Parts: sequence; C-alpha cells; structure tokens
Amino acid sequence: MENNDNLAENSGGNNVDDTVPSSTHDHDDGAAAEAAPSSPKEHDPAEEEKKKEEVAPPPPEKVLEEIDRFLVTLKQRSDGGAANFEIPGFVERYLDMVEEKMVKYGGVGKAKWGQVAEEDSWLIETADRISKLMMLQNDHHINGGKDSLVNRVTSIHQRVMSLLEEDFRFLMEECRMPTELDPGGNNNNNNNNNSNNSSNHGKRKQDQEWEYDTNFPGYTEEAISGMSKIVTAMISGGYESECCQLYIISRRNAFEEIHNKLGLEKISIDDMVQKIPWETLAREMIPAWTNTFKQCAWVYFPGERKLAEEIFVSSPNTARGLFSNLSRGVVIQLLNFAEGAAMTKRAGEKLFKLLDMYETLRHTIPIVKKFVPEESVEEIKTEICLAKSRLGETGISIFCDLENQIKSDPTKTAVPGGAVHPITRYIMNYLNTAGDYKETLEQVFREHSQTERADSTSKLQREKDGALERETVSPFAGQVMRVMELLDSSLDGKARLYKDVSLSNFFMMNNGRYILQKIKGSSEMSQVMGDTWIRKKSSDLRNYHKTYQRETWSRVLQCLNHEGLSVNGKVHKPVLKERFKSFNSLFDDIHKTQSSWVVKDEQLQSELRVSISAVVIPAYRSFIGRFAQIFDPGRQTEKYIKYQAEDIETKIDELFDGKPHQSMARKRT
Repeated sequence: MENNDNLAENSGGNNVDDTVPSSTHDHDDGAAAEAAPSSPKEHDPAEEEKKKEEVAPPPPEKVLEEIDRFLVTLKQRSDGGAANFEIPGFVERYLDMVEEKMVKYGGVGKAKWGQVAEEDSWLIETADRISKLMMLQNDHHINGGKDSLVNRVTSIHQRVMSLLEEDFRFLMEECRMPTELDPGGNNNNNNNNNSNNSSNHGKRKQDQEWEYDTNFPGYTEEAISGMSKIVTAMISGGYESECCQLYIISRRNAFEEIHNKLGLEKISIDDMVQKIPWETLAREMIPAWTNTFKQCAWVYFPGERKLAEEIFVSSPNTARGLFSNLSRGVVIQLLNFAEGAAMTKRAGEKLFKLLDMYETLRHTIPIVKKFVPEESVEEIKTEICLAKSRLGETGISIFCDLENQIKSDPTKTAVPGGAVHPITRYIMNYLNTAGDYKETLEQVFREHSQTERADSTSKLQREKDGALERETVSPFAGQVMRVMELLDSSLDGKARLYKDVSLSNFFMMNNGRYILQKIKGSSEMSQVMGDTWIRKKSSDLRNYHKTYQRETWSRVLQCLNHEGLSVNGKVHKPVLKERFKSFNSLFDDIHKTQSSWVVKDEQLQSELRVSISAVVIPAYRSFIGRFAQIFDPGRQTEKYIKYQAEDIETKIDELFDGKPHQSMARKRT
C-alpha cells in the first residue's frame, strides 16, 4: 500500500521499519501525518506545529478504522516478537471520543443496558478495543514518553468494565422474572404419615415423573443474549473473577427466593434437633424440603446448567465451574436439613416422613449424574448417599422399635367387650402404611442394616401344622413377621385376662379378623406375609369362632334338645317347663352380656349373627313347634314360651354393637 504511515521500532539499537496501514492516501490525514516517520531532512518545529493546527480532526468513523487497523497490526507484530512501539496520534483521538461518549452514557453506577441498542453495541465494541489496547500495551515497551497515555488507557478500561459490571448486575437481578413454583409440589400426595391416621394413607405414586421447566430460571432471550455479550467482554478484559462473583451471588439469591417461596426456612441442625417441634417439621418443613429438593433436581439443575452455558458461552470451562459451585452449595444446604431430621429423637410417627426424604434423595442421584459436570458428580453423589444412609439407618431403628412398643404395652386391663385392642390397631395401621413404602423399606433394610439380628434373620424357621417350614424372605419381611409374631403373643396374653372363655375367644377372633383384613387389604403386605401365613391366620380365626360358638351357644341348644322330655311316649311337663325356663334365662343372659360386646367390622358382625341364627332359630322353631301345645293356652303359655322365633332373630341382631339391650319379648299367640 502506498503512502503508509510507519511506526518506528527500536530493537537492540537497530532501526526496523514496520508499516501500519493508513485509511487514506491523502497527506492531509491528521493521524497519518502524526504517525509518519521523520524525514532525513531537517524541519522547522514551528512550521510543523502550524501544519498540525491546520489539519482538521478525522471523522469518528475513520478514527475507528485506524484504531482497529492499529490493533490488528500491533497484534501481528506482537506475535512476531517485536517489543517496542510508539503510540500513533489517532489513539489519543480515539480515547477522547470514548471519554466524551462515556459522559453522555451516564457514568458508573447507572445501568442503561437495553434502553438504546446502539449504545449497547457501542459499549461492547469499546470494551473490546480498550481491552485489546490495554493488553497489548502491557505486553510492549512504549517509546516516546507516553506513560500518561498508558495511565489514561488503564483508567478508561476500568471505567468501561465498571459500566459492564453495572449492566450485568442489572440484567441478572432486575430482569429476572419471579420463579413460579408450587409450594405443595406437583406430586405431593398430602399424606399425613402418623400412627393416628395411617389407616387413611392413600396409595402413593412413588415414581411420578416431573417435567423439566423450560421457563426456568426466568430470563428472556434478549436478557440472556445481553448478559452473554457482557460476560464475553468482561472476561476478555481480564474481569472474569468479578463477573463470576456477581453471577454466583445473584444465582444464590435466586435460590434463596425459591427456598422462601416453598416454605423452607434456613435452620441449623442444632435448632432442628433441640428447638423445633416435630409436628412443625412433619406438617410444614419436611414436605417443603421434599418439594424443594425435587424441584431443584428437575428444575434447578437443568435450568442452572443451561443458563450458565448460555451466558458464559465464550468460556465453557467457566460455565461448568460456576454450575458445579452453585449446585454443590445448594445440595449441601439441603442435605444438612436431611441430616438434622435424621438426628431428631426417634419415634414411630417419624418413619414415613423420613422415608419420603429417603426416596427424594434416591430419585435425585440419576438426575445429578445427568446434569452435574463430571468433575463434581462423585462428590455430590457421595454427599447425597451419606445423607440417605443416615435416614435409612434411622428408619430401620424406628421400625424395629415396634417390637419394644408391643412388649411394653400393659396387659393388666382387659379391653371392654372383647373389642379390637389399641395396640392391634396401632401396629396394623402402621404396617399398612409401611406397605405403601414396601419397595423403599426393602431397600433400606437391605442396604443399611448394620448387623444381622439373631431374632430377625432372613432365614425364618417356623413350626406349622407339625412340619418345619423354611421360608426365605427379605430382611424387611423378616422384621415384619417378627412384629406379627410378637403381636400374636401379646394378644394371647391379653385374652387370658378374660374369665369368660367365650369372651376370650371372641377377643382373639375380633383382633385376628382385624389383622387379617388389614393384611389382605394391602397387596404389598400380602406379598410380605405370603399365602401360607394368610391361610394359617384364616384357620386360626375359624377355630376361635367355633370355640366361641360352642362355649356360648351349646348350653342354649342343650335346652332345646328333645331327648329326655318324653317318658313312655308322654311328655314330662315339669321337665319341659324347666327346659323353657333355662332357655329363657340363658338367652337373656347372653343377650344382655353380648349385646355390649364390640365388633366394629360390619362383615364379621353380620357373619357372627348369621351363624348364630343358623343354629339357634331352627332348633328353637322346631322345639316350640312340637311342645308349645303341651301348655294350657293363656297365662301358662305366656309364662314359659317367652319368645317366638322372630323375637329370637331380632335379639340376635342386637348382639355385638356395644349397646346393652333389655330383654323384651314380643308376646305372640
């Protein structure tokens, strides 16, 4: 190119001519004149000054062209090993333009990004040029006593980076749309897992899938594009640490906002263990934690990774490091809560909330593997597994404590009316709820049992029908069977508190029926106990029923026996009168007593009444049909034949409802 301005460079005392291309061939170009090399001829300094004053400043477009060419050439010379250079005059003109524009832009402390697109572009382009000039001048020795110019470039560079930082903060904080999250959780089953209402525990959807929220974390495409440009400029300008710090603070604030919206307060482990009532944890905080962790896994992880990758698109390693840092901080904070819950005082009602947390952690691990950078996966996975193990060990301890609750239950007072014992209701409702967690409990017992219990082994040997049956079961099933055996033993002891053999068997039948119905009502617990156990329990119930019926109604039926009433073909009237009197007395006593006995199971109640009626009413109808005419009509008949068959049926239908009834016969002729 002709008439190029040359930059003089000195290296090792030798003069080397390098060419810096000019934007014009005219000698009146101010920048070219200022950058032209000295002529061998001597010039009058006054004349030179006069010429400079007469040269008009070049238009801004040409200044930008010159500065861009200069930066390219300087970079090429730097790559070639040249070390010294002189600053051309148009550099100062460019710096003047930047400072003038910065005054109009508004100065540091006033974010203006997005108001005028041209100004956004100007700021990014200026940051690029000033950063390149800054770095190139740091890599070279500047000739001509331009230290003041170096200081000026440094100052402008700091101001430009500050403007970018303000705009970046503005976009990160002010342009973030509020996160819309459901405090109840998309798959919250609203189960209150405690001993008092566990019978109402619905079937749980343990593995309900969550959908990724493509709108998280709530920035428009324009805002993300702007932040990406700013980040690229700041990193190029050597402000990566400031940029990253601002990003981390902003995203941590966003997570705290999510925390607050979902109702999960920041609390220490000590506060959880010592100060916060379990009712508060169970009703409010643990469901909030479960929901938060799930949404972090299905929303936060993929969303944060995508956000970091899009904003730091020019620096993938930085994006990966930021996401690793943020995700680890979020997970550790949530895991501290889980550990605190596992450290609270152990009680039966806590098991199912802890299992909810255990399941949440179990389901999170695959998501961590999918979204968290490889270098952080193992660390986060390890922390999650440790918290999961603590929850699992606590869960095992709580479940095994059912044995102690059965053993410590007082046996001195019999339950009125042979009703289902409270310990039976508690244990069976508890196990019924545990059935909904069967898969999780089996995993917990399999993976987190510390020692093999001698009385709860996986190889159970039980005597059944005189034969030794060896049945291989899981550790969890073995523990459930152990609990059931202890419950049966406890009920046997409680049944002996009743002096009435009928009531004792009635009690065992009543409780056994409740146990069997609970097991059969849960497909999971039916699998745990097995068909053999169910058949054995059903057989036991039939035996209790037969014994009750024999002990209660055999004496009544004896009164209705035809044998011994006739002598030589003639009915012995005094014996017949005694039979009717005995029947009336026995039946009244039974009715008075057993109408106060309690059977809450309507099906069992109906079955008992039907079975009693089936043996009593036909016998009674036959008895009075044959012998009623023996008595004289009137007062004598009414005196001995107190009930008609329909009356007996009505009285039987009043049994077992827990309400004593007076014996009032309906007189029939």
